[in-house]
Amino acid sequence: MLTTNYQLILKLIPILASVLMPVLATVPFVSSQAIAQSQVTAKTKADEFLQQGLKHYQLSQFVPAIQSWQQALIVYRELKDRRGEGQSLGNLGLAYRATGEYSKAISYQQQALSIFQELKDRQSEGQLLGNLGNAYLAIGEYDKAIKSQQQSLTIARETKDRAGEGFVLGSLGIVFAELGNYPQAVESYVQSLAITRETKNREGEASTLNNLGAAYQAQNNNSKAVESYQQSLAIAQQIKNRSIEQTALSSLGVAYESLRNYPQAIEHQQQSLKIAQEIGDRRTEALGLNNLGHTLFLSGNLVEAENKLRLAVKVLDSLRKELDDGGKISIFDTQITTYNLLQQILVAQNKPELSLEASEQGRARAFVELMETKLKSKSASQIAPLTIAQIKQIAKQQKATLVEYSIVPDDFLHQGKLKAPELELLIWVVKPTGEVALQRVNLKSLREQKTSLKKIVINTRDAIDPATSNSINPEVVSQGLKQLHQLLIQPIADQLPKDPNARVIFIPQDFLLLVPFAALQDTTGKYLIEQHTIVSAPAIQVLDLTNQQRQRSQGVAKDILIVGNPTMPKIKVGNPPHELSQLPGAEQEANTIASLLQTKAITGDRATKLDILKQMPQARIVHLATHGLLDEVKQLGVPGAIALAPSGNDNGFLTPGEILNLKLNAELVVLSACQTGRGVITGDGVIGLSRSLLSAGAASAIVSLWEVPDDTTTTLMLEFYRNFQGETDKAQALRQAMLKTMQQSPDPTDWAGFTLIGEAD
Repeated sequence: MLTTNYQLILKLIPILASVLMPVLATVPFVSSQAIAQSQVTAKTKADEFLQQGLKHYQLSQFVPAIQSWQQALIVYRELKDRRGEGQSLGNLGLAYRATGEYSKAISYQQQALSIFQELKDRQSEGQLLGNLGNAYLAIGEYDKAIKSQQQSLTIARETKDRAGEGFVLGSLGIVFAELGNYPQAVESYVQSLAITRETKNREGEASTLNNLGAAYQAQNNNSKAVESYQQSLAIAQQIKNRSIEQTALSSLGVAYESLRNYPQAIEHQQQSLKIAQEIGDRRTEALGLNNLGHTLFLSGNLVEAENKLRLAVKVLDSLRKELDDGGKISIFDTQITTYNLLQQILVAQNKPELSLEASEQGRARAFVELMETKLKSKSASQIAPLTIAQIKQIAKQQKATLVEYSIVPDDFLHQGKLKAPELELLIWVVKPTGEVALQRVNLKSLREQKTSLKKIVINTRDAIDPATSNSINPEVVSQGLKQLHQLLIQPIADQLPKDPNARVIFIPQDFLLLVPFAALQDTTGKYLIEQHTIVSAPAIQVLDLTNQQRQRSQGVAKDILIVGNPTMPKIKVGNPPHELSQLPGAEQEANTIASLLQTKAITGDRATKLDILKQMPQARIVHLATHGLLDEVKQLGVPGAIALAPSGNDNGFLTPGEILNLKLNAELVVLSACQTGRGVITGDGVIGLSRSLLSAGAASAIVSLWEVPDDTTTTLMLEFYRNFQGETDKAQALRQAMLKTMQQSPDPTDWAGFTLIGEAD
């Protein structure tokens, strides 16, 4: 059994952070001549929608709350009622934060803030700044969170709003706790506590005591933590606030677990769970099941621990049902720890196959549902995760050895993300024969060397990428690639196929998505691509869906679309900022590939975004040789863009959101540009261009992991298409192209920057 030092998922009481905009009493209407009767009715209706939303929100029914507030917003806007509009927007921001849709939460809060600034309503402005700060906190934008909270604090003090001042100090405490600055967190909580007592705000007092206890516990001061939690519990029971009572009981359970008093911990967790179920708070119920399961795990009751975690997973799955793709990604990011804990409990019971099922269930769920929806052209909510029998069948059908990685953190923090130092790495190998093996790699020794797996991955990537390294040092690159080989490949080397043409499909997790697997070096200096044919995927289930997409689109699309060096759109990039340069090498690449594939390349002014978008659905192969951007262009908060020629009203940038709206029939899309495989790393995988291409229907994509050099990219791409025209599949064609380019340019920066995601056939 794993011995871990977990900080369990502590629930910080949101009452400190979420100030709902109240429904204001309506002003009496005096005359039908002054205001039409229809407006009176509409205003009354809008107020009713606002009130309905408040009731839903207070019962943690966030989706109905959003629906009610959206209705209120429509009516208030029709009536040009700015205050009502601001109230609706502010509350929508809170609801979206509660469902984990943080970009929407921030957008709505900002819109509401502008309205109340326009209305010169300082108190509401202060409340919204506080709520905005909490939304920034949820996405780890700590500087913005602190700035918003401090602005809110200034307004509270200016307006002599003591209650508001107490709320904001409590919220600042939460930010400081997130940053690990526990002394400052304690100081903020103590100030907040004094104000809640002065203003006789019993709910605020109980909430602050609970958060103060969490800060003490983070400093390993468990006795003070228990004292604070017990005070919080006593007040909550006096004022009959079931939600705060539930949180105090849960926190006490976590504290007693830290003290290894497992019977007391289990008793408090059970009481906490009972209240969560009684009040119908499903997210808190999942949290309670998770924490109870963890205590049972540590106490040695593995069977009951597994039961509780499976119930937690069931509840978590139900929470995602009514959300859109963005919401599913965001909420899933806060749920990863529960799936991870279930894996560990199953590993402790020597159930490697079931632990692989749990690992699959805990990754790329939103991606899978999005792909299934596009594939079937209908809503595909809640696709069943794979069983071990299906996983084995996919390995057989892919004629590949599947390698899935899962990172076990040393502790869990309350936001639910895998933030802590890595304790262990789990690696499953599934052979085409159906044999499943699990290797466990202890990562504790890295800490003694003042490093971690994450640091090694990031340092190696920074060293190999011309965009982040002023001068590439081959020795530093080689050292990093050898370290990664030792940690990621060596433990399973004897399980991998001996035939270099046999496929190995890597399914990484979290920061391991940054690893250039082809370039990993063994102790003799041999690169992994010299020994294996490599493919990657964000989840095994994605492989099943890309295979279905290939079968669906076979014979549907006939065209070959080759684009190179379009007239570049205007945008300043880099440091110092400069315009996007033309790419004569990309034009030459496109023309040569087009000639090889017996078609004509589209270049310059003809390569407009409008025209390329029209042609993409009819193309069997799409090759785009142009600039790729990572952070400079964002649509709906999704990073990444492909530069094409602008025309009409468009800016020329093809974004992931626009790709997602297409219905592609391509067996292959190649993005021969810089950084096209990058994006935001989440529990759902990399959110960027590659995800959008596969979701839109492409069977596979070749994308770049870093800023690839112009000349060697042309060599590699030409060699790839020469091989692909023959009998070889995409993965073998890419391997042969890498090996050929490597002979001319041994530096892995020049040849290892591209990766194949999805179908190899």
